[in-house]
Amino acid sequence: MSLVVAGVGKSYGGRVVLKDVSFQVGPHEFVCILGHSGCGKSTLLNLIAGFIQPDQGEILVDGVPVRGPDKSRGVVFQDHALFPWYTVLQNVEFGPSVRGLPKGEVRAQAFRYLRMVGLEAYADDYPHQLSGGMKQRIGIARALANEPDILLMDEPFGALDILTREMMQRELLRIWLELKTMVLFVTHSIGEAVYLADKILVLKNGRLAAEYLLDEPRPRSAAHPRLLELRADIERLLLEEEDPGEGGNLVHETRDSGRRVVPF
Repeated sequence: MSLVVAGVGKSYGGRVVLKDVSFQVGPHEFVCILGHSGCGKSTLLNLIAGFIQPDQGEILVDGVPVRGPDKSRGVVFQDHALFPWYTVLQNVEFGPSVRGLPKGEVRAQAFRYLRMVGLEAYADDYPHQLSGGMKQRIGIARALANEPDILLMDEPFGALDILTREMMQRELLRIWLELKTMVLFVTHSIGEAVYLADKILVLKNGRLAAEYLLDEPRPRSAAHPRLLELRADIERLLLEEEDPGEGGNLVHETRDSGRRVVPF
């Protein structure tokens, strides 16, 4: 499974949200899309999901253009988006049921992913009976129940308290290491991106400003000198102002890609 984003642009009402964004993601990669609020992160994820279409460029999955949503691309939203009138089990069963799988297979698949997120014992509960972290784990199980090749996550832990957020990060890595699904994870937290990602894409003012390639083994320590250096470098990049002079953006740009690629 490969993902190619080639020269993608998107505008709303004359306001440019994304401009000439290009990158590639390989099989099993965990990619974090990082940037300030309003920089185009969620728009980019919605384009990859097929919920909206680009104004320029194209998005290819295994060489096939994305024209709309598909079960091969699962989405986890920030607000978990569970159906409150369904039990936990029914929420996870929803996707496979819509796909028309046999009832026994739907039930077995739902329980498999409930076990994976550690919530099999809550199968008969309703969303309002669960904590925020548990709801988000159910959201992940529901997305995985369709067995997608690409998991798209739009700031899924943004509304959680810090301790629950750190626990969910560990849980997500455990699941990803087991399934090796390609993950694109939107966040505005530098620390979260450094902890999770194989690759960090930094969006700034609608452009892809930098691509950081991480080879630091997991589990990672926030106090590791290389990771502290990486966090500082990304923070400097995000805080840099636009240069009004002839040089343009202060980000060091390569002539062919328009961004810097930094191995860490």
